[in-house]
Amino acid sequence: MRESLKLSLAALMVVLLGVVPAMAQTGRVGGVVKDDKGQPLKGATVVAENPSASPPSFTSTTDDKGRFSIIGLRAGNWKLTASAPGFQPSVGQVPIRTIGTPNPPVEFTLAPGAPGGAGALAGVDTKELQGELAAAEAKMTANDFDGAIAAYQAMLVKVPALTMLHLQIGRAQRMKKDYNGALESYKTLLAADPNNERAKVEVGMTNLEKGDLVAAEAALTEAAQNMSAGREVFYNLGEVKFAKGETDAAMAAYQRAIDVDPNWAKPYFKMGLGKLQKADMPGAIQMMEKVIAVEPTSAEAAQAKALIEQLKKG
Repeated sequence: MRESLKLSLAALMVVLLGVVPAMAQTGRVGGVVKDDKGQPLKGATVVAENPSASPPSFTSTTDDKGRFSIIGLRAGNWKLTASAPGFQPSVGQVPIRTIGTPNPPVEFTLAPGAPGGAGALAGVDTKELQGELAAAEAKMTANDFDGAIAAYQAMLVKVPALTMLHLQIGRAQRMKKDYNGALESYKTLLAADPNNERAKVEVGMTNLEKGDLVAAEAALTEAAQNMSAGREVFYNLGEVKFAKGETDAAMAAYQRAIDVDPNWAKPYFKMGLGKLQKADMPGAIQMMEKVIAVEPTSAEAAQAKALIEQLKKG
């Protein structure tokens, strides 16, 4: 009976992994970045991040009127961070839709920060910079990782204040399996911005891809100690625990990700897989139904529907 159950679970996993998401659709988000006096900020940087998407981040700079636009976003919750030299960054969570009603514009108001950096983008042609960013992303899409890295590095030489580009460089290095190079890129970003949570998550995940579970767990466990740790930290810590075969610890981490963002499908999906491993079929179905409820158009929802159907067939 136990062997039959194992075979049944294996068959379900094959079905699950074989599910092909519906044709990829992407969305757009735009808006404006202003200072505390309501004046538009030219050359501000807006970074959109979603670790469950591919690619997981996009970068845009504002034009003369403080406007930005980011296209190519998958459906789901995206973290948007607006920053500019001389100002404190502003962060927001934005649910992106790819069909139906257009995504509403996002407005950031940046408060003055430490003086001395406001001139970092003086003399920079931001429209040209936007074009360079788009060209670099196009190289990434075309799997020209070396070309993308060179393009990002050239922008950093021109505008050293755009330290977030080290994330993009690290992503390209990981795609070409240059894990040590990626870790150096994240280290460079953390030297400039020690509290950058995204970089800490990427350090953990790079080590996971590298096969160094000890280093991956250490990096993400440290990040999780921060009182303001976000959902990605806990989710990716769960990924490491899951890779180590520590299912209970993984599910505890996924639950913490849910506590931070109860409308994110990905940790519910992984908790469902954990319950499936434990042969808790009702629990697995419950988690998969939650996936569908919180993000019905996500790739995880499509997989969850297929898995529920298989489980109910018995």
